[in-house]
Amino acid sequence: MGDPVGVEPTWLSEPTVDALRDALRRVAPGLAEGTIVPRGLEPNDDPQWCAASAVVDGRYVVKFAWARKAALRVWHQARVLVALRTAVPGLPVPEVVTAARDPAILVLRWVPAATFFEVRHRIGAAERDGVARDLAGVLAELHGPGVPGALVQEIGGLPEPEPQATTDAIRARFGPLVRAGQWERVLSWCDRADAVLAVPGRRVVVHGDLHGGNHLWDRETLRLRQVIDLETVGAGEPEFDLRYLPWDCGVGLFSAVVAHYARLTGTALDVDRIMAWHVRTFLGDALWHAEAGIPLPDGRTPVQWVDDLSGRFAALADVAGAPRRW
Repeated sequence: MGDPVGVEPTWLSEPTVDALRDALRRVAPGLAEGTIVPRGLEPNDDPQWCAASAVVDGRYVVKFAWARKAALRVWHQARVLVALRTAVPGLPVPEVVTAARDPAILVLRWVPAATFFEVRHRIGAAERDGVARDLAGVLAELHGPGVPGALVQEIGGLPEPEPQATTDAIRARFGPLVRAGQWERVLSWCDRADAVLAVPGRRVVVHGDLHGGNHLWDRETLRLRQVIDLETVGAGEPEFDLRYLPWDCGVGLFSAVVAHYARLTGTALDVDRIMAWHVRTFLGDALWHAEAGIPLPDGRTPVQWVDDLSGRFAALADVAGAPRRW
């Protein structure tokens, strides 16, 4: 699946099921007349997000796009998956059935499983260690020393994923969303995040967007089945990949993942760095939702989210080895 120099992917003419069927007739004829259930198939003002997926015949997931930037992401994910299957055969990533550049189409085998968000309420003390071990194991494999070379050989270069906002953007635009007393805390978190991240960390291959909707679990056994949506895979520091976990998992499970990661890799993660990325991600997410007039994922407010973040820092202060400077 090497990418010829100067040859870019193409994309669908419009976000419709008919356009997808026409594309499938070209790249996967056996699926073109199947039952197509689209997800996220709607116009978008940002070309980067003019993409969607569809389940075909309850057996395949098809990724596609209708703008250049989004098509590049689909094609990037296709090449990443091929490279990872070779570099890390045991990594639980989707199986590529077929992939095409013209237009950019990625067909994956569908796996029956639930997102982490759907099962996290079932993770109690008895299940916590197994869940933490599965998450840490996937991250340890993805961050392995041999992975960057394999991906560079297939792709030719690795992008650097970014969190939802810079600290400058948070300082400039977040103030009106919170109470006066909270604003001082937000500013201090931004200052601390800048200080922590001033010195670059070590470089590995990162998933780039490992939130709870992008890892799938067996509903009965609570074992990790698959890590999905690898369109943001690139070069970064290992702590970047854990930046969602303090909110998604809660402090107890998050801390267990950090401990398992250290045992599996022999390398300790810097919790301060994770929380610095977490600040930029969590507050950045609240910022763009508010500015776009879109409700936050849990239906609450930026004021409540800032209180949540304060609570996480307080809880972490009670965990051995956790940051106490926030």
